[in-house]
Amino acid sequence: MKVAILAGGKGTRLAEETTIRPKPMVEIGGKPILWHIMNIYSHYGFNDFAVALGYKGECIKRYFAEYGALSGNLTIDMNNTDPVIRHEKAHAPWTVDLIETGAETLTGGRVKRLKPYLGDGTFMLTWGDGVADINIDKLLDFHRSHGKLATISAVRPQARYGHMRFDGDLVTAFEEKPQTAEGWINGAFFVLEPEVLDYIDGDMMMFEHAPLENLARDHQLMAYRHEGFWAAMDTLRDKHILQKIWDSGERPWAVWEK
Repeated sequence: MKVAILAGGKGTRLAEETTIRPKPMVEIGGKPILWHIMNIYSHYGFNDFAVALGYKGECIKRYFAEYGALSGNLTIDMNNTDPVIRHEKAHAPWTVDLIETGAETLTGGRVKRLKPYLGDGTFMLTWGDGVADINIDKLLDFHRSHGKLATISAVRPQARYGHMRFDGDLVTAFEEKPQTAEGWINGAFFVLEPEVLDYIDGDMMMFEHAPLENLARDHQLMAYRHEGFWAAMDTLRDKHILQKIWDSGERPWAVWEK
């Protein structure tokens, strides 16, 4: 099953980093967040990716071109016509289609442009800036159980402020930024049938707007409620939070380490 990842946006809210690289290449723990996302899927056996490129797409192409050639231990033998000798395959068994989808194309248009690379069956889709400890196998089982065209992962974002509970004016509980205090939002990690692409008209359509709204209107959109960890890297603050979590050793989204 193909996994589509949108990696073409300009990431203007993370301009401190994205002036020199696309947002999916911003690093957490010394690796691009795109690498983290792909490892989540790879942990569950999904290694065939289609990445929609746009802003600074050449950076992503360069990364993967060098990732396959330069990972692991090397010996450089200047006497050979092919001087680079790799000792082992130290990288994941990924196949990655890197597809140019336009500099200004919106999310729906990018998904539509990936159509020739997605095959004829069910495929998965997510954004190139969000991580979660989501169980992909359970997500797929849920999608197959309901028979609708689309499954969206509903998540609870981390609250930015502390949460208080009252009895009258008496504070009965105080929780520091509880994730469960927030409502359900779009966490990406979609599972989609090919017919979903028919809901997208042209490059300048946001997938999150008319396509999802019309799927909901047609009773073809189901929500998989993920109660665990989820985070998106929209701002420099978000990046610092993810880096702090990574440095702490907890790394809840790093399911491949468990």
